[in-house]
Amino acid sequence: MSLDLKFTYTEKKDTRSGFGDGFLEAGRRNPNVVGLCADLIGSLKMGDFQKEFPERFFQTGIAEANMIGISAGLSIGGKIPFAGTFANFATGRVYDQIRQSVAYSDKNVKICASHAGLTLGEDGATHQILEDLGMMKMLPHMTVINPCDYNQTKAATLAIAEYEGPVYLRFGRPSWPIFTPADQKFEIGKAWKMIDGKDVTIFATGHLVWEAVVAEAMLREEGISAEVINIHTIKPLDEEAILESVKKTGCAVSAEEHQINGGLGDSIAQTLIRHNPAPLEYVGVNDSFGESGTPTQLLEKYGLNAENIVKAAKAAIARK
Repeated sequence: MSLDLKFTYTEKKDTRSGFGDGFLEAGRRNPNVVGLCADLIGSLKMGDFQKEFPERFFQTGIAEANMIGISAGLSIGGKIPFAGTFANFATGRVYDQIRQSVAYSDKNVKICASHAGLTLGEDGATHQILEDLGMMKMLPHMTVINPCDYNQTKAATLAIAEYEGPVYLRFGRPSWPIFTPADQKFEIGKAWKMIDGKDVTIFATGHLVWEAVVAEAMLREEGISAEVINIHTIKPLDEEAILESVKKTGCAVSAEEHQINGGLGDSIAQTLIRHNPAPLEYVGVNDSFGESGTPTQLLEKYGLNAENIVKAAKAAIARK
């Protein structure tokens, strides 16, 4: 079946490349931008910055805790450190250092985390961090951003370079549709309503924004009008956009490549229960670890795709 998609794409590219290209441009714009990496320069796409600005790049080796400490120190000297490694190591391995040396004292450190979620694929459960958004959003002072494609990741990288304060920026490895504008303005903390609807709201983040776009077209085929909102900033959460949409549609779905516990859905639920109680269905990983497989296989097995967003939307509507 050919779907009438409101957004389309002609190219796929990994979101980590959006970070790498944004990081290089941020370095060209501001001489205070510096880079650090824990022995994963190629995987983080930080090589072009290193070549162009070798005196502003620090290879810390497989010593992530030390990398965060150095980043905190550099920020005291007026630098804007971008510390890059896999999301699993950027959070689970160095949570104490982030909490004590970065978040507590509100340091201007950018924690840049690649290979997040199930779409890391064949590397398996030990590397597929599914708890990172929850861990980072609980830290006072921390801004948490999870863009959806190459263009949005590049725009987000440029935006955080100009933002004062600690940031966790999450992105991934697989080639993914590029469906947002190349010239977009990224506003931290401001949700993007991509598609208008009246029957149900789909709040999606990261790779699942594309799946939400596909789900909207599938629902429209059945006469269901879905609103799609891209929640690229998990914290600070755009509560105004959430409440405005759900007040209109009366129910919602959250979709994320993360544990249901502690993720975007939890934040949306807290917002709704305080201000406008409404049915909410979750599309996310349900209290389990991942496993090895291709990104597509894993998204299907764990129910993180358009088909499951459609099912969740119908379930939410039935509860109104």
